[in-house]
Amino acid sequence: MGIITMISSWIIPCFILIILLVAMKKKLPAYELFVEGGKEGVKMAVSLLPFLLGMLVSISILRSSGALEAFIHLISPILSFIGIPPDIIPLALVRPISGTAALGMTTELIDTHGPDSFLGRLASTMQGSTDTTLYILTIYFGAVGIRKMGYALKVGLLADLVGIIASVIIVTIVFG
Repeated sequence: MGIITMISSWIIPCFILIILLVAMKKKLPAYELFVEGGKEGVKMAVSLLPFLLGMLVSISILRSSGALEAFIHLISPILSFIGIPPDIIPLALVRPISGTAALGMTTELIDTHGPDSFLGRLASTMQGSTDTTLYILTIYFGAVGIRKMGYALKVGLLADLVGIIASVIIVTIVFG
């Protein structure tokens, strides 16, 4: 058994043991605090459910309506002219909305074109260079009751755009 495997097998049990020892030393009711935290976690999950459901329905409507494909078809000539493969656009559009949907698209691109293809490398780089901005804003800001998120939305989407552009440029320079 390798050292990394051994460490990864023991890290969580040791962490739990340390927490219990510290709680015992400070004379804290560890089990009661655990149950209280669990109750708060369930309340948080229930409060996030409407926001999460709204995001999932929106993504489903976007993909199944054909609007995404129509938009890509519309801008394909411009993208081809500047050297961006149109096949990557669904990933660029969906990544700020849903990490799971974007991961599915990345997997699909890699399965279709191969991991060492330009598209496979671009999809992988884009996946790591952008974030799920709308998901983060919807879930986390909604959970704590923040309603004014205009600046956070602008900065988050700008960061995603920069990540997408940087991905295209870097992959083109390194692998193109």
